[in-house]
Amino acid sequence: MASITSTSVQTIPLAYASCSIGCSPSDILPRKLEALSKAGFASIELSFPDILDYAAHLQGQPISSNNFSELVIVAHRIRELCEANSLTIMMLQPFANFEGWPKGSTEREDAFARARGWIEIMEALGTDLLQVGATDTPPDRISITREAIVSDLRELADLLAEHNFRLAYENWCWSTHAPGWKEVWKIVSAIDRPNVGLCLDTFQTAGSEWADPTTGSGLIEEVPYDVLQKNFSTSMDELARTVPPEKIYLLQISDAYKVSPPLKNETIEGLRPRGRWSHDYRPMPYDGGYLPIEDVAKAVLKTGFRGWFSMEIFDGGPEGKGKKYELEAYAKSAMQSMRKLLINCTDE
Repeated sequence: MASITSTSVQTIPLAYASCSIGCSPSDILPRKLEALSKAGFASIELSFPDILDYAAHLQGQPISSNNFSELVIVAHRIRELCEANSLTIMMLQPFANFEGWPKGSTEREDAFARARGWIEIMEALGTDLLQVGATDTPPDRISITREAIVSDLRELADLLAEHNFRLAYENWCWSTHAPGWKEVWKIVSAIDRPNVGLCLDTFQTAGSEWADPTTGSGLIEEVPYDVLQKNFSTSMDELARTVPPEKIYLLQISDAYKVSPPLKNETIEGLRPRGRWSHDYRPMPYDGGYLPIEDVAKAVLKTGFRGWFSMEIFDGGPEGKGKKYELEAYAKSAMQSMRKLLINCTDE
């Protein structure tokens, strides 16, 4: 396993997900980009909702998510904004609910139509990376067989390869078929395409294997605490030893609040508890969270990976009801917490 020196982590490029900053309607994309640039971030993950919001701002009315001819025009404008702020667009995200739809279904046709439209947008943005989240659609509506999932993602990878684009597959801790890093790594390995790799995430990893927002302790309680700790440590050691660094495309960074009272173990508005937890209870590191995010980051760095670390936080406060802040100050705090995380992960 690779050693983690202070010199090596200083070379890590830092990005920020555009969807995870801003707390009022006035925090439009140009203001977000300016704040992130001033804080020292080199790039952004651009979220598709931010494209839609900025399109509505420019046009004075909402634009359909499948009006790709108009959205491509907006994407060119966003690329110019990023260049003016000395930012690149590292990735377009989140492409969700793509894989597993029955062949011949309207949902599958829509999924591939969206893929082609998003590829047009990627060309306009000047980014080569598409994030795909492991499907969270109910299993009674899709096929969650490994064969179907791999086949669909391989087809998407080949579409992207025609444009020299890459696919970053991410585990979502509430996913129906790939909640953990091991599941997405098995899928990525089975896809066996040079342009497919992992989008790993400190929250999604610890949130699937170590924590549970529906328990009083905030931990998975099916096993004793010492067993839980041992299992998680073993998993992180396996990640560090088995995943090649070149198959990791980025590591997203966030923590989680321990929810009190715990979330009810039920689906609300289509989201299971971990999905609701992900949506509203994710602060930046060292700002009230409790997950072992340093353990996850260290495991990724031990593979030898020194690529993008990207902040993706959804900080609704400890009660998940919203949090007010000033953009520039918040972006600067995020940069400070990112640098602190990197220092704390070194062996020195």
